[in-house]
Amino acid sequence: MTDDIEAIKQLKARYCRFLDTKDIDAWRALFAEDVVVTLDMAVSTGGADPQTAPPLNGFDEFFPVVWGGVEHAATVHHCHTPEIALTSQTTATGIWAMEDMLYFADGGQLHGAGHYHETYEKHDGTWQITSLHLTRTLLRFTGVNG
Repeated sequence: MTDDIEAIKQLKARYCRFLDTKDIDAWRALFAEDVVVTLDMAVSTGGADPQTAPPLNGFDEFFPVVWGGVEHAATVHHCHTPEIALTSQTTATGIWAMEDMLYFADGGQLHGAGHYHETYEKHDGTWQITSLHLTRTLLRFTGVNG
């Protein structure tokens, strides 16, 4: 049990490192092929509509959305305070506090925070992300002129 929780923590650490270093092949291996990803495109305040985008089904649908935003940016992704629950010997759920910073070539910046709500499955001894829902508590854009 403790080993599985640690393995999921390592999975999420690699998620951040591989995305920030643009090691896309290694990043792709962290996800189940049929991963379902839901992204909130705005901050939810007091129950207001967070502008949740339609689910992205499968890595091939999810990847272009993420890559389009980070390909030409220097990025910093941090995940903190994991709440991991093993739901069986091969499944788990997790909630992670997160912070991301993107620095664009034109001088623009994005600073965000929120939570990843995830599910995981273990196949052949390796944990993968099977679903991811990113919710936002902060989303601040600054332009070239600030």
